[in-house]
Amino acid sequence: MYDYKIAVIGGGPAGYHAAIRASQKGAKVILFEKDVVGGTCLNRGCIPTKTYLKTAEYINNIKEADKRGINVSKEISVDMKKVVEHKNGVVKTLTGGVSILLNSNGVTVVNGEAYLKDEHTVICGENEYSAEKIILCGGSKPGKLPVEGIDREGVLNSDEILDLTDLPEKLVIIGAGVIGCEMATAFSRFGCDVSIVEMAERVVPMFDEDVSAVIEVALKKAGVRLDLGRKVTAITDDNGNPSVRTDKENVTGNKILVSVGRIADLSCLGNLKEKIKLNRGKIVTDDLLRTNIPNIYACGDINGKLMLAHAAYHMADIAVDNCLGKNKLCDLSVVPSCLYTIPEAASVGLTEKQAREKFGDVKIGRFNFSANGRALAAGEKEGFVKVVADEKYGEILGVHIVGGAATEMIAEATALISEEITVDEANSRIIHAHPSFAEAFGEAMEDVRGTSVHLPKRRK
Repeated sequence: MYDYKIAVIGGGPAGYHAAIRASQKGAKVILFEKDVVGGTCLNRGCIPTKTYLKTAEYINNIKEADKRGINVSKEISVDMKKVVEHKNGVVKTLTGGVSILLNSNGVTVVNGEAYLKDEHTVICGENEYSAEKIILCGGSKPGKLPVEGIDREGVLNSDEILDLTDLPEKLVIIGAGVIGCEMATAFSRFGCDVSIVEMAERVVPMFDEDVSAVIEVALKKAGVRLDLGRKVTAITDDNGNPSVRTDKENVTGNKILVSVGRIADLSCLGNLKEKIKLNRGKIVTDDLLRTNIPNIYACGDINGKLMLAHAAYHMADIAVDNCLGKNKLCDLSVVPSCLYTIPEAASVGLTEKQAREKFGDVKIGRFNFSANGRALAAGEKEGFVKVVADEKYGEILGVHIVGGAATEMIAEATALISEEITVDEANSRIIHAHPSFAEAFGEAMEDVRGTSVHLPKRRK
């Protein structure tokens, strides 16, 4: 009756993952992608930015090398054309790999802008394709501030800044979220004079307050100027340069980066744009990831549940299973968030504030990396591991890490919270290697009970 069992619109993390998974399960699948497979993550987000941040880490290490007896005589300079070229090479390798995976799994891939004609038909170019089930994975695009002058020359979004081949002398970043802080980390090391303007009173306000405090200190140490608690009212001209006007004072730069989040790309809705239910510009889905049209599902950034690539992978698995007759619920209550600044940070579960609001009394355990042997040997003594636990049973409710290897360490914490493990159970069964950054997690869990061997005894 239909050309395909499942049609997937969008080849980002949610889309290509869904297409491959559906094919693995025996479904006949077609995938539509208007640009290059890999979506925002591979082409304009996770991978390009982490490539820049690794370059920034190299610079940081070179500057610290003399402390280890390494003589670095030449002044550090950055060739942005080579930086961009290297980034593009990494991206091309990964997107090429995704194309190979799609092909090897027998997924039909059609390049072009696709949209819905009706509940079972997708139009791409001059052709129509029918499918029993459709999964919308249109992804997202950079958000735009609704202020005067936002389209002024020199104002860039988070996509455009990744192709700059000439370093601006002064870069002003609007927004101190994940993207803003990561770009500030990179470009300050590249040699730019960087300022961040943020409406909230702290950087990365979605993280635990203690994490934000360490990241704020690290940014200032890198020379980043922070203008917090300021509302942007317009972008004006200052002698040929764009200037951010706030409710307090103006901040001028050669370039302005607007990093105020991302919005769902709804271009795939086509003829159903008035029929598919939306909420604040995002597709509404139930716990099965179905839209209000039962055979059409939506996952990834387009539904706005959680705009993270790893969340998109999980949603894709759920959507495919439900397209094939299952009734699996999508639970995104325990998903790690990562920040790749210097030092990096990661979080999963409830912040201390959230836990206290929900449960009242909670227990807190904390261990600083300044007391961890591996961290000291690596010269990465900034930061800590913080564990938030239930007062009565000691169940781990949240883990917050800032410091070396934070984004790798968070996997263990995610597993423990997912299985509702207590600190007593974890410490009696898990042995952390020595020396390792991960030991700090074990020590923080011990500190919840007040029994950490490597912390001074608490005074009663």
